[in-house]
Amino acid sequence: MLIFQSHSVTENLRKPGRYLRVFTGHFRLAWESLCRLSALYRWPVRQVFYKQLYFTGLESLGTVALAGLVVGLIVIAQINFLVGRNEILTQQIMIWILVRELGPLLTAIILIGRSSSAFASELSAMQVNGEIKSLRLMGISPISYLIMPRVLAMTLASIALTFYFQIVAFITGWLVTAIRMDFLLSSEISNTFEIITLDDFSTSFLKSLLFGILVSVVSCYHGMRKKSAMTEVPQAVSQAVIRSLMAIFVGDGLITVLVVLL
Repeated sequence: MLIFQSHSVTENLRKPGRYLRVFTGHFRLAWESLCRLSALYRWPVRQVFYKQLYFTGLESLGTVALAGLVVGLIVIAQINFLVGRNEILTQQIMIWILVRELGPLLTAIILIGRSSSAFASELSAMQVNGEIKSLRLMGISPISYLIMPRVLAMTLASIALTFYFQIVAFITGWLVTAIRMDFLLSSEISNTFEIITLDDFSTSFLKSLLFGILVSVVSCYHGMRKKSAMTEVPQAVSQAVIRSLMAIFVGDGLITVLVVLL
């Protein structure tokens, strides 16, 4: 009994150190990726970047558009039910919900479902098959060739897709309100651009930027961890998805609190 208790106490003492190593590992990976942006001058690295940008960004357009359409319908239906024919308040609530919160958050969740799992599984398989080791033996930095293009591509895709999501959701909301409430579409659009502020845009941009970095770094980190068998690949994918979700929720909460306080 005492042996088991001492073993559990030792494990509990090791946990803070393990969490600190994981956190510093993520930060170091993000920093090294940032320091290797100059590698984009090389054509093979740019080719990887273009490929990842196409996969993460362009191939996600349909999914993001569908999500924006559905979310726009749901949000505007609820707003119209709550505030009725108050056009100004309707546009203000749409901005609060779609620009500041749901746009960046739901776009990040779509990227986690599509790209985070793909990043983690691809890099894990390369790790198991010895491809990462072969790159190092040839003098090629895995950070420059594999990680940095993925981090940059997902970050840019996150910003662009968030803006795209919001456009689709707003157009849906405008059309539904114009039909149901008999408002002029031009009046809705002009009211929206009069109400929306630089703080709304900056909050949305900051969140989409942070979410892109967090998801890509977490996914690549778990993909690059040492593995000895293909059975560890699904575990890496699961950890990448779960911890990416945790990261964006924590990041969303922190930015929201900071924006409210400041």
